[in-house]
Amino acid sequence: MKIIESIKNVWKIEELRNRIVVTLGLLLVYRFGAQVVLPGIDATQLEGLADKTDGGLLGLLNAFTGGAFANASVFALGIMPYISASIVVQLMGIAIPYLQKLQKEGASGQKKINQITRWLTIAICLLQAPGYLASLPALGIPQSAFLLGTGPLFYFSSVSILVTGCIFAMWLGEKITDKGIGNGISLLIMVGIIATLPQAFLQNAATRLEGGGNGGLMMVLIEFVIWFVIILAAIMLVMGVRKIAVQYARRTASGGYEKSAMAGSRQYIPLKLNASGVMPIIFAQAIMFVPGLIGGSSFLKETAAGAWLQINYSDMFGFVYNLTFALLIIVFTYFYTAITVPTNKMADDLKRSGGFIPGIRPGSETSDYLDKIMSQITLPGSIFLALIAIFPAVIVKLMGVQQGWALFFGGTSLLIMVGVAIDTMQQINSYLLNRHYDGLMKTGKNRKAVA
Repeated sequence: MKIIESIKNVWKIEELRNRIVVTLGLLLVYRFGAQVVLPGIDATQLEGLADKTDGGLLGLLNAFTGGAFANASVFALGIMPYISASIVVQLMGIAIPYLQKLQKEGASGQKKINQITRWLTIAICLLQAPGYLASLPALGIPQSAFLLGTGPLFYFSSVSILVTGCIFAMWLGEKITDKGIGNGISLLIMVGIIATLPQAFLQNAATRLEGGGNGGLMMVLIEFVIWFVIILAAIMLVMGVRKIAVQYARRTASGGYEKSAMAGSRQYIPLKLNASGVMPIIFAQAIMFVPGLIGGSSFLKETAAGAWLQINYSDMFGFVYNLTFALLIIVFTYFYTAITVPTNKMADDLKRSGGFIPGIRPGSETSDYLDKIMSQITLPGSIFLALIAIFPAVIVKLMGVQQGWALFFGGTSLLIMVGVAIDTMQQINSYLLNRHYDGLMKTGKNRKAVA
């Protein structure tokens, strides 16, 4: 079979084989750390915390950390503080001139930006770690589970360990990117999500098969088919592009360009259907915490409006929650696409390289044309993204799927898994193509030497 032959080819390339082994080894270290419970906490009394994180928002957070959140692990914060810091730095780059200057300095500027992101990650960890520890009793861990109490010594040591765990996870991700294959940070998140998938599937299947009154094996098969179709839809969303035809005029010996457009080479500008990735969902989820907090505030806590906000925005599978969630995703998709797709810079670079879009004048008209196309394809892309994001709620309401398993039918979890898997496969494929090319060159040199 072709896939078996491809796997054999991957293993034949020494550099690629070593990178895959390094990646798997570092991911194994991360998964091992997710099982190490914080010192001073009795691991046998964590059932209550696991029950609280079986579904809903806490279930999503637990999925991102690969179960480390429910294990009260040294990696309980996961890599999410680093993701939050990266988003903040990226958004600050729009308004702060110093960061804008660093972005234009190339590799040296990116190195400084990475250092700023790391320090901001530590600051976020120092805020999140005490909050996580303070919430453990409310999340189901009995007081007897804290073997050394919850005094200053416990907080100081646990906060230090949680911050160190996050920084170590960040280091693992950077090492995977540098020495392994794929984007390390994304792989850590994907592996964490996949780690909770088998348990969620088995729990849902066991519920279906118990007594035969919940649909039985047929419902399990139907759910699996629907899940496969949603994965295909997510792949279409991630891979979908609009190709804008571009022509490059051929440079003459005198340094000018030939006037005939047919003399140039024809290429394309690929504009992605979903240029913002999963970022609109992440932004929207962050905002969705706000209504519940407002409803529980001292001003509205005892009022009908406060009760309505708490009821409707604490259920991530409810109608009001998902309607608001979908609208926010559409808005944030436009916002994030506008700040991450620089149509003005694309038009300027095209003009400097002697390229042009047939029928469109170089410069401002090209920029306006690209901006118009982006606006047209962003609307269906944002709606498609919103539908995938809220599909877990749809399948819970229509088919009675357990919440833990439903989280894999859409939303951030599915898109991250699909996006990271595609990116990693593309990198492996590029290694295979490059190896094939190098092999031809090597053969050519040998022939020359014999001659």
